[in-house]
Amino acid sequence: MGSLPSPPRRPGLARHEHLVYVSFCLRKPTPISNWIECYHPSNNSWSHVSLIPGVPERQVLKGFAMVSLQDSVYIIGGRRCYKEMAHVSDELAELIDVEIEVVSTVMRYDVRTGSWSECAQLGTPRSDFACTVHGNRIYVAGGQSAPSSARGVSSAEVYDPNLDVWAPLPDMGTLRYKCAGVTWNDRIYVVGGFVEKLDSPASPYTIERSSAEVFDPETGRWEMLANMWRLDIPPNQIVSLGGRLFSSGDCLKSWKGQIEAYDPKLQMWTDVRGSHLHRLSCPTTTNTSNNVGNSSRAWASSQQLYLTMAPIESHLYFLAGYRGAEEGEAPRTASMVHVFDMSGNSPTWRSMEPAEEEGEKQLCAHCCVVRLLA
Repeated sequence: MGSLPSPPRRPGLARHEHLVYVSFCLRKPTPISNWIECYHPSNNSWSHVSLIPGVPERQVLKGFAMVSLQDSVYIIGGRRCYKEMAHVSDELAELIDVEIEVVSTVMRYDVRTGSWSECAQLGTPRSDFACTVHGNRIYVAGGQSAPSSARGVSSAEVYDPNLDVWAPLPDMGTLRYKCAGVTWNDRIYVVGGFVEKLDSPASPYTIERSSAEVFDPETGRWEMLANMWRLDIPPNQIVSLGGRLFSSGDCLKSWKGQIEAYDPKLQMWTDVRGSHLHRLSCPTTTNTSNNVGNSSRAWASSQQLYLTMAPIESHLYFLAGYRGAEEGEAPRTASMVHVFDMSGNSPTWRSMEPAEEEGEKQLCAHCCVVRLLA
């Protein structure tokens, strides 16, 4: 088994601080089970947190949900996979994921004590499902419940951390997986995904990927919202910030060149003013070999490996990973954070200093934000 990347030593926790938690696995040179890193926006630093317990060696957990509730991070469900060498051609071979099982386990990480505990399991094993927090409870819906299944599930459930209990909710009107979950206006939105809806015996299933289902915790009812996503491809991530919903792309192209906000009156996504970037800036490296002094230059070519979005106060943080190289040099990887500031009248972008990585990291779940209070 290879060694984990060596991030900076984790700084002490401040009384008032936002922390962004992200889960990765290492694709190259050797597969390594999931670990969690913490990004500190206050000083643009990363720290290694912990391996996710319960994942066997040389296996990885994917398709799980990672959410925060109070001072804890929850790892919910997912599917266990192992890496197998597949021959693409006579000259090439690559590692592919072989699914083992979809799990119902739930683990909680206490940010303040640094300890893990096992919580009550999901009522239904699920991966690639919608998950969001509302009213000090965790809501999940949809997903797949069997390895390599071509169909989703319609079931939903809610977790009460005080009782450590999952309670079933009414089923959605659709089978849905690879959907995005978000809390907005005190309701639970399950947006997009690969969707099937029972219509009639003559035509049993109709694709409804552009729709959303909305759950009202007060009434306990689901409502279908047509054309909320308006794309056949599932969303990459949808977050709520300042009473608005934001997205940056879909599961095939996580960055579409701009940030989009949802307009509930028009039922459409519109470009956010000032958010257009042809591409998120690629990392730069410092060259100290010249006689003039230090200078920075961008990689001649780069590929975005992953992108996840974190809403913090009036800012959207985009945590990205890249593979690239300067001309004539061997490829390398780096992580970089881009911040879209919407606090003023003229929203602006800024990119933080990149951090070079050892090996090639793969994002295993979208990030979550913990807000530490005194």
